[in-house]
Amino acid sequence: MAEKGFLIMSQRDLNRLFLIKGALGGEVTQATAAELLGLSVRQIRRMVQRVKIEGDRGIIHRSRGRPSNRRLPGEMREKVIALYRKKYNDFGPTLASEKLFEIDQIKVNEETLRVWLIGSGDWKGSRKGRKHRRWRERKNHFGEMVQIDGSHHDWFEGRGEKAVLMGYIDDATGKVFCRFYSYEGTIPVMDSFKRYVRKYGIPASVYLDMHSTYKSTAKPTTEENLRNAEPLSEFERAMKELGVQVIHAMSPQAKGRIERLFGTLQDRLVKEMRLKGISNIEEANEFLKEYLPKHNRRFAIAPEERENLHRRVSKGMNLDRVLCIKSERTLKNDFTVSYENKIYQIEERISAKKVIVEEMLNGSIVMRYKGSALRIREIETRSRAEKEPHIVVLKKRWRPSAEHPWRQGFKRVRGVESGRKEERQFTQVGV
Repeated sequence: MAEKGFLIMSQRDLNRLFLIKGALGGEVTQATAAELLGLSVRQIRRMVQRVKIEGDRGIIHRSRGRPSNRRLPGEMREKVIALYRKKYNDFGPTLASEKLFEIDQIKVNEETLRVWLIGSGDWKGSRKGRKHRRWRERKNHFGEMVQIDGSHHDWFEGRGEKAVLMGYIDDATGKVFCRFYSYEGTIPVMDSFKRYVRKYGIPASVYLDMHSTYKSTAKPTTEENLRNAEPLSEFERAMKELGVQVIHAMSPQAKGRIERLFGTLQDRLVKEMRLKGISNIEEANEFLKEYLPKHNRRFAIAPEERENLHRRVSKGMNLDRVLCIKSERTLKNDFTVSYENKIYQIEERISAKKVIVEEMLNGSIVMRYKGSALRIREIETRSRAEKEPHIVVLKKRWRPSAEHPWRQGFKRVRGVESGRKEERQFTQVGV
């Protein structure tokens, strides 16, 4: 508070006072003062009159120190803070403002709510320091590059099983596509990619991290070394067949767009599902059909170029045959093939040493030779634990009776040997 006889003025007020006094003294015209201050001549005329009557205090705006005419009543402030503490205690001001309007029909500006919450001690803003990174411009076309990753998080906040969110975000527009799975692996990424393709088309390139699902960790074989090729993961092999360029990020910061998306969804989506009482993957995937369009309408932007670089699936391409797990297996002499601890009988007579096994996304198995599907039948075999145990009968040791000739002959031999021993003893003593 200023002491008596002193006025507190901003730099803008001091500048205005200097020019107004110049206009009063005839040093500058009112038109010149209006041009320098960015005001109208009429406003300058009013200021000159106030300074003449009130002195330097006349330059200060009359509403300073008074509450705003648009100020919300205190009862509403208390009501909003009570609702926040009861229902939205871990929501950020922006999301809480949206939910208050959507659910409770209370319209409060997010910045007003932020000030209220900071004042009541329910919210504390924080700024985090970060390393300097080189900024990369967005791609110009929709479908030019899609960033893909999986987010491991307690999405249901303990209400259900653990889940992984497979996320897709277009680099040019920020459009999002997501789906929940129980784990992050080859089948989930292929299934989610197939669903993305059916919705938008085949993108020109994908941007991923170095997870073993997306980049093979195997060592090159001799044949690959001769061809100067690297081993491919199943997902890389599928992208190669589809003509999609695969780009691997060397750090999480390099694919910051998808990382920031997960940060947003781990805050907003988790709380939206909490309000809906969603507690399993099936319900969450149904909710995403409703949630994602609203998210994209709010956060997606228009690309620099109009042309869409997503390609349609050609008529001759079977997407299911591409997005599957393929492996080569040896054909035995009895026309059987072993795969995943199961034995399959091939019902056709073929002259082949190897066949291609395709494990589809729905779990079915298809075997092919020279591109043609073979008729197969799974052989029902029992495991060792289910087989009947081999019973070993221990025979009782046979012993001959006392009258057995073998025992009689043994006694005679022992008698002859003992008689000879006595005879030798008598000879030695001279008897």
